[in-house]
Amino acid sequence: MAEMSIIWLRVAAGLYSLGLLDAILTIIRRRGRLFRIAVGAFALAAVFHLVSIVEEGMAIGRFPASGFYESMSLCAFLITSLFLFVYWRYRLESLSVFIFPLVFVMTMVASLGRPVSSTWSSQTVRDAWLMVHVVLVLLGYAALLFTAVAAVLYLMQERELKRKKPRSFYHRLPPLGTLDDLITRFMGLGFVLITLAVIVGSAWAFVQFGTQWIADPKIAISMFTWAIYLAMVFLRVSAGWRGRKAAVLAIAALGCSALTWAAHAQFQRIVLR
Repeated sequence: MAEMSIIWLRVAAGLYSLGLLDAILTIIRRRGRLFRIAVGAFALAAVFHLVSIVEEGMAIGRFPASGFYESMSLCAFLITSLFLFVYWRYRLESLSVFIFPLVFVMTMVASLGRPVSSTWSSQTVRDAWLMVHVVLVLLGYAALLFTAVAAVLYLMQERELKRKKPRSFYHRLPPLGTLDDLITRFMGLGFVLITLAVIVGSAWAFVQFGTQWIADPKIAISMFTWAIYLAMVFLRVSAGWRGRKAAVLAIAALGCSALTWAAHAQFQRIVLR
């Protein structure tokens, strides 16, 4: 990308981050206190985003949609424009829980399409940055594990309630309301931690490997798992998925995370040599 276009794109990503913050507050507190500020920043970010796309097209002399990073930027802008139109027309605030994080991550990825001339200042800084990423991933997966455990207990409790004669262990299980609340809390916490892990890990990989970082299959798997988690949180918070549907979705997300962790562990053995 041209120098100025990447600057405008990173400015847009910074403004989109306010939307991510609003989504996180909505997930954790079940209400967004920054929505009006976030949607205003989102609209302003769309202007900078459009300037970036136009500037890029003028610099390369063609429509900027051929490469991966160009396509990612264009797709994020189109999603932003569609959301702003839908919000202006129908005032569907609930979509922001899904759209705000998605657009921020897509724009952040698109902004990492230009190599940097500098590398890590020291091996210690490199390892410390990587360790932060690993810790966030572990904490996020731990929260997701607790979510899945609560989901399994929920399904067991629900099944026993449908039996005419519940078995003896039925009385030892927590109430359905308690389990449902645990699923919500741990799901929200896990999403926040894994989102931060994706941001930190993407930045580390960009400095370490340059623009080729996105081609690593393990990065693609991590992004896919994050997208599954985002969909799960959206269906839980905004679409009202509770009970059996939410429990099954939490277990499915844990399965995707297990595959991601297996790839992640292999990656750590390679880079730490």
